[in-house]
Amino acid sequence: MPDSGPSFTVKLAETEAELRAAQRLRYEVFVRELGGGGDMVDHEAGLEQDRFDPYFDHMLAYDDATGEVVGVYRLLPGERAVELGQFYSEDEYDLTVLKQSGRKLLELGRSCLHRDYRGGTAMYHLWNGLARYVTDREIEVLFGVASFHGTDVTELAQPLSMLHHNHLAPPDLRVRAQPSVYQPMNLVAPDALDRRAAMVQVPALIKAYLRLGGFVGEGAFIDHAFNTTDVCLILDTTRMNDRQRRIYGGA
Repeated sequence: MPDSGPSFTVKLAETEAELRAAQRLRYEVFVRELGGGGDMVDHEAGLEQDRFDPYFDHMLAYDDATGEVVGVYRLLPGERAVELGQFYSEDEYDLTVLKQSGRKLLELGRSCLHRDYRGGTAMYHLWNGLARYVTDREIEVLFGVASFHGTDVTELAQPLSMLHHNHLAPPDLRVRAQPSVYQPMNLVAPDALDRRAAMVQVPALIKAYLRLGGFVGEGAFIDHAFNTTDVCLILDTTRMNDRQRRIYGGA
């Protein structure tokens, strides 16, 4: 990467003030921009928060020039999910196949960037920080929900179907949306897919995981509180090829 442009520092939140900075950015993106909500959202203080926050590690990207938090990632190692009693995404997905695998798991969530930093190098630095976190803790499988904006699946039929037909996880990684909320993704037959048009609708974060060899679980979840349609992404670090490892590690 070139040295020109903004300089960033990536670290885990260590103080209540740093957690609040992450929650303020999440409020800006998920509530103000995307129209989301939730039981614990504090509109007066401008904080997007929930009951899971105390159990997660919160990775922050700071713009060194301003000292402001401009990117966040929320991380939950498997052993901490045991303490909590569940992973965040278990409300949406049956994770039995992962939990019974005996492998070291990491759940990712609440990833966002300030609007002024999208398309730049901030996400690159966050991913480098994530790669170090995964290596240090010998994580084998990363997973978490990622979102399409909106809840009208007819408008998302092409990208959801493309993901189902072309990127469905193999059986040993194939989590499935909970029966009570299961939204089929197989909405368009393979021969009726317009892959180019479908990919235009796929959010950048999901595309990034696909480039790394990531998969999607079976079925989507319509999250009316957050005004999103969610899919579950799964990345098995042992399945990555050398090129994907270089991308992921920031080489």
